Order: sequence, then C-alpha cells, then structure tokens
Amino acid sequence: MMEKFRIRRKIVHEGLNSIEGIDCRLPLGAFYAFPNISGTGLTSSEFAGKAFDEYGVALLSGTAFGKYGDNYIRISFANSEDNLSLAIDRLSKMIKDLH
Repeated sequence: MMEKFRIRRKIVHEGLNSIEGIDCRLPLGAFYAFPNISGTGLTSSEFAGKAFDEYGVALLSGTAFGKYGDNYIRISFANSEDNLSLAIDRLSKMIKDLH
C-alpha cells in the first residue's frame, strides 16, 4: 500500500507543478498536498469553488486551515491513479481557460 501512495503522491506533486501558477512542495506527511496557488490570480476560495463547480474537482480552500492559508489549497491523493490524473488534467484546463 505504501508504494501505491508514493505513486499517487508523485502524480499529484508532479501534476500540480506542471500547471502554470501552482507551486507544490513534495508532501512528506499524510496523503494531502498543500500547494501554493497564488500565481494563478485566484484566491483559494475562488480556486476551490471554480474547481468543484465548473470542473468537478473536489478540494479544500487553504483558508479552512486558518487565515494564512489564503494562497493555498489542500488536495487529497487518497484516490485512484486514474482519478488523480483526471483531476490534474481538469485543473490544468481550468487554469488555461482563465487566460
């Protein structure tokens, strides 16, 4: 199971870092990534709302974890590799559609 989570973490980490405006450090704890999305021009609440409402990707605004989370989102990689890849593709499209 640990190897499965390493693979899933890699999909999310590398996928998020491939999206313009997103900077994701390698998660070393649980099965969550907490990337900085300030380069997208969206607040974390705007990002999370748009991701869910328009692109079908569920994630949390960083503000759910305190006032300093405004430039961050939290996304879980406790899902299938296929679903994670699909989520990354949808988030990438979301950011491209902004421009």
